[in-house]
Amino acid sequence: MFYEGKKVLVTGAGGLVGTQVAKLLLEQGAQVRGTYRNREVPSWVGDIETMQCNFMDIEDVKKAVKGMDIVFVCSANTSGAGVMARDPLQHITPNLIMNSTLMEESYRAGVERFFFVSSATTYPPADYPIKEDEVFDGEPYKTYFGVGWMKRYTEILGQFYHRNDLMKIAMVRPANIYGVQGEFSDETGHVLPALIRRALEKQDPYVVWGNPDVVRDFTHSKDMARACLDVVEKYAVCDPINIASSNLVTIGESVDLILKYANHNITPQYDETKPVTIQYRALDTTKAKDVIGYKPTISFEDGMQETVEWIRKNM
Repeated sequence: MFYEGKKVLVTGAGGLVGTQVAKLLLEQGAQVRGTYRNREVPSWVGDIETMQCNFMDIEDVKKAVKGMDIVFVCSANTSGAGVMARDPLQHITPNLIMNSTLMEESYRAGVERFFFVSSATTYPPADYPIKEDEVFDGEPYKTYFGVGWMKRYTEILGQFYHRNDLMKIAMVRPANIYGVQGEFSDETGHVLPALIRRALEKQDPYVVWGNPDVVRDFTHSKDMARACLDVVEKYAVCDPINIASSNLVTIGESVDLILKYANHNITPQYDETKPVTIQYRALDTTKAKDVIGYKPTISFEDGMQETVEWIRKNM
């Protein structure tokens, strides 16, 4: 197998995507080092080397990448829609510094392949599943403007390393990711885990920001992790690939499912005066199917039930 015996760093190994990536790498014979800052790596990931790191500290970055063959950057400074609207730099600046520093120090340490997670926020608004080559057909949506350009910059920075034969780069642009180990606070969590926590708390009234007709493509973290490993192995050519489930659901449908699994019998109230994000977001996954054989395996219903139960146990 490609990963057998390789020394692999997974940043954010206690998080939503990093846990699944680290677990898969271990199963495929890699020697895994996982970093974390606040959220420790759970025991179910397996027997990996762990290291607490602050990636705003260059010495911590150097220690983390030393001796590694491959680096998976799965860490991020996350925030919800409210924080993004109120204080966008809180989300942008730390991620920009972290990604560029990790890339630079990985190159200096002799890392062969470097992977990072870009974002669907790079895309301009579209009312259809958007393709990778349409990223510069317009500006990122206004709520995502700073984040979108930060991710675009990181992609371009990766092209510098790749085109100068300094390091092989792999990247993906995922749809909304969900699953176990996700942040579920209103400040740092994304839409689904925050809504799940509030349902489990039996909040009354149960208020949802925006309107129920917002369309999203929610992708399970296990499907995302498999795609990450495949991209690094098969397509480390610094060409972004969309990763999504291709199963579009509305926020209203998602909320109904959350309330069902949380056993919260209440009629949700939608507050359209609160900060909302883009009305429709879907990604075309034709390239992912063609170049890495991508095929999601976890249904939204099964994934949501698992996620609700995990948050119930970890609140």
